[in-house]
Amino acid sequence: RNHHAGGQQTYMEQENDWDRDLLLDPAWEKQQRKTFTAWCNSHLRKAGTQIENIEEDFRDGLKLMLLLEVISGERLPKPERGKMRVHKINNVNKALDFIASKGVKLVSIGAEEIVDGNAKMTLGMIWTIILRFAIQDISVEETSAKEGLLLWCQRKTAPYKNVNDGLAFNALIHRHRPELIDYDKLRKDDPVTNLNNAFEVAERYLDIPKMLDAEDIVNTARPDEKAIMTYVSSFYHAFSGAQKAETAANRICKVLAVNQENEHLMEDYEKLASDLLEWIRRTIPWLENRAPEKTMTEMQQKLEDFRDYRRVHKPPKVQEKCQLEINFNTLQTKLRLSNRPAFMPSEGRMVSDINGAWHKLEGAEKGYEEWLLNEIRRLERLDHLAEKFRQKAAIHESWTDGKEAMLTQKDYETASLSEIKALLKKHEAFESDLAAHQDRVEQIAAIAQELNELDYYDSPSVNARCQKICEQWDALGSLTQSRRESLERTEKQLESIDELYLEYAKRAAPFNNWMEGAMEDLQDMFIVHNIEEIQGLITAHDQFKSTLPEANKEREAIQAIQAEVQKIAQYNGIKLAGNNPYTTITPQSIDKKWEKVRSQLVPQRDQALQEELARQQSNDHLRRQFANQANMIGPWIQNKMAEIGRISIEMNGTLEDQLTHLRQYEQSIIEYKPNIDQLEGDHQLIQEALIFDNKYTAYTMEHLRVGWEQLLTTIARTINEIENQILTRDAKGISQEQLHEYRTSFNHFDKDHSGVLQAEEFKACLISLGYDVENNKQGDAEFARIMGIVDPNNSGAVTFQAFIDFMSRETTDTDTADQVIASFKILAGDKNYITAEELRRELPPDQAEYCIARMAPYTGPDAVPGALDYMSFSTALYGESDL
Repeated sequence: RNHHAGGQQTYMEQENDWDRDLLLDPAWEKQQRKTFTAWCNSHLRKAGTQIENIEEDFRDGLKLMLLLEVISGERLPKPERGKMRVHKINNVNKALDFIASKGVKLVSIGAEEIVDGNAKMTLGMIWTIILRFAIQDISVEETSAKEGLLLWCQRKTAPYKNVNDGLAFNALIHRHRPELIDYDKLRKDDPVTNLNNAFEVAERYLDIPKMLDAEDIVNTARPDEKAIMTYVSSFYHAFSGAQKAETAANRICKVLAVNQENEHLMEDYEKLASDLLEWIRRTIPWLENRAPEKTMTEMQQKLEDFRDYRRVHKPPKVQEKCQLEINFNTLQTKLRLSNRPAFMPSEGRMVSDINGAWHKLEGAEKGYEEWLLNEIRRLERLDHLAEKFRQKAAIHESWTDGKEAMLTQKDYETASLSEIKALLKKHEAFESDLAAHQDRVEQIAAIAQELNELDYYDSPSVNARCQKICEQWDALGSLTQSRRESLERTEKQLESIDELYLEYAKRAAPFNNWMEGAMEDLQDMFIVHNIEEIQGLITAHDQFKSTLPEANKEREAIQAIQAEVQKIAQYNGIKLAGNNPYTTITPQSIDKKWEKVRSQLVPQRDQALQEELARQQSNDHLRRQFANQANMIGPWIQNKMAEIGRISIEMNGTLEDQLTHLRQYEQSIIEYKPNIDQLEGDHQLIQEALIFDNKYTAYTMEHLRVGWEQLLTTIARTINEIENQILTRDAKGISQEQLHEYRTSFNHFDKDHSGVLQAEEFKACLISLGYDVENNKQGDAEFARIMGIVDPNNSGAVTFQAFIDFMSRETTDTDTADQVIASFKILAGDKNYITAEELRRELPPDQAEYCIARMAPYTGPDAVPGALDYMSFSTALYGESDL
């Protein structure tokens, strides 16, 4: 029951196939007409009849009913013999009802069309009969009908290598009746002869009428399947006896055959799928390739190639894809019907993969033609844009030439602050110029961008040039910014350096002045006269040395300023141009002077001060040595002077006693001379040591020397005074008592005990003696006259000797100038002048020569040559005129 149901289902599918194929190909219709006619006649001849024209001879239904009785072996209802249309329709309906009673569902086939001689309907009906009675019951390895028939043919021809070119029917006959055909002698390149050979052998030896035309089959691309099946079924039935003999073998091979066929179908699918996917894989890149051509001609050729693809290359692949899907569905159906697992194609070859690849292909194809047309329009615009790009790029490149070199120069490293400021102004001007060129760069980039968007063929070189311009522009921007930063940084650094220079100058100047002052002071010659002064200098020097650490800190601070300048310059790569503009004092000169002060002048000064201290200590020793002597000698001289004065004033004993006493003093003083000589030696050492003061004594050598000489002079003068007093006393006859009285009176008025009478003291003395020298005009004149006598040298004081002379002159007769003149007049023979001969004749030789030497020549009217003036000489002797 199941088998029958399956057969019926297959039959129905076959019927539906035919139903969908109502519009028959004319070549197929011709083949069917011939084949079906021959098939019908092969059965009708058993009833002693046949047909000539298939659509005419079955119109009355009689031969149709007869055909069904022959092939079914059953009796149909009695036909109606009338000639009318209704009788024919009834007969045909009886035949159709019989067919339907056999489980055949006749779709779209009605009795009217058969009666009317509708060729297509008639052929369809005959095919239904053939299918039901000749093919449906065929069963090979659990397949039936059409598939069973095909499988039977494949099995029978399997041992034969090439069954194309009309050899299949020959192989089928040779398999069952090898004696009928010499298979190996058949030619593979002559299909018509091969087919006719098979048809003739079948008709002659197998009683299978010739149902096909060899030329039709060869000349038709795809022969009619129904005609072929009808003819092949005749072979099946003819060899059915032999078929039974093979059943056992078939059963054994059935499973293998199914598997092998399925594998073959799988391999076919895999190959077809692989080939199609490979074609799609190769084609998609071509369709997706939007690489633009450089010229219009090349783009138009691309368009032509695409149209060739559409017309020539793609249609067969559409057919292949369709066939692949049909084959896949057929294979899956066969697997399902033969209770086999569903076919799983290898990775990437699923129907869905193929559909996906095909969808991608059509997606790639979709925009290709539009792209080609756009590309042609694009190329027209590109030439214009490219030329515009080249012009603007050339102008820009000309402007930028040399700008990088200008921006990368390090001129600021050696520039001064004022030069940096000038460079900044110049740079600002360049920045304005740079900003003005921004628009052109943007235009160049925009044109390049448009050329890219339009896929200009030479875009790489445009992009490279644009890239170079943009990179250069960015580089110029960066370099401009970098140079500005460098200039501003350098300006800032140079301002810092300038401030440091100024601070350096402000601090270096006073420090340098201090050092120069210190150097001057340290080298200054010093003259000191005592230990205190040298110790003062040493203290001052020590104080100066104590300031050196602080001064060194200041020096280090000043040098640190310079070091900071160097550090800034070095760290920032600034090459300092020239020296500090604010000062000529260099760090080297500071260090040089400092080093000179510290290591040369200070030690030298230390040494000089210490040497001077040693010298002053030596000098101090000389002072003390001198002072010790001087402090003894000075008082001794003073004592001696006082004693001499006392002796001359006190008038102890006679003048001769005083004289003796004084000469003893004189001898003791002379004996004291070695002490003076020793002191002179000490004084010599002091002078050699250039010592000019001595705090240890009030006595200087000069004072002592003067005192000594004064002592010697005083003792000599005092002795002389006593001797004169003796002469005066003897000449004037003054008694010792008178002399004593003069001394007493003199000492009385010598209030200050100075040994002389001052003017006022002498005046008081004169008043006491009765002279009129009161303080009035007359008294003053008299006092002046007397002072002129006693103090001819105007010393303002009167000595004791002068006092005695005055007092004795007033009381005794003495020689006067007039008396001497009178004496000379006697010697001159009463002349007013005297001659040298007269003087030498009258006077002792020495006194004569004394007079000759001192007398002036006489100039009176009575003068003779050699005359001498004795009058002026005489007055001069008494102090009345100049000698």
